[in-house]
Amino acid sequence: MGNQRIIFYVDGFNFYYGLKTKNWRRFYWLDMIKFAQYFVKPHQELKALHYFSAVPTNIGKAKRQEDFFSANKLNPLFNLHLGYYSKKDKTCSACGAIHHSFEEKETDVRIATQMIRDVVQDKCDVSVIISADSDLVPPIEFIREYKPTHKIITYFPPSRYSANLRAISNTSIKLDGHSNTFNNCLLDNNINHPLGFILSRPINWV
Repeated sequence: MGNQRIIFYVDGFNFYYGLKTKNWRRFYWLDMIKFAQYFVKPHQELKALHYFSAVPTNIGKAKRQEDFFSANKLNPLFNLHLGYYSKKDKTCSACGAIHHSFEEKETDVRIATQMIRDVVQDKCDVSVIISADSDLVPPIEFIREYKPTHKIITYFPPSRYSANLRAISNTSIKLDGHSNTFNNCLLDNNINHPLGFILSRPINWV
């Protein structure tokens, strides 16, 4: 019998804002595969990490995010899935002013679809979710019904928690207490890309 196959699913929006709430800005520049490998036990094998996000409308934020993605994509185990931001207009009930905001779309659906696909296609024995989005409960319920022996583990991003996700998971971990792990899994400050340019940690991600 071979090693237990494990796949990670990262809700990038939930993960990012968890780090932001803790003011852990330097951990934005994270080697996602190295971070996942830290939690993989000797009898397990990391098969893939799927990272789900959307491109910010702000040019500066989009550039920093793209550098982070480019650095992580150098590892073939890193898989990127992008949704999009939808513009929302809200009218202030007090003054009538219109405020513009953007809402990330498709992330939870994409995570759910990928998780179910990997289980149905027998690509893993353990699914690790890094999120606190309770919208992921229904796909987990399906997986539980389809393959009762499949293990579901939830890692809650810093300052994030869902009792519903905790209840339906085999195991859960709060990442608030793993600052040393984050610190040990940072990308190099400067990375030489095979295409001939350098990827550098954004100056305000320190």
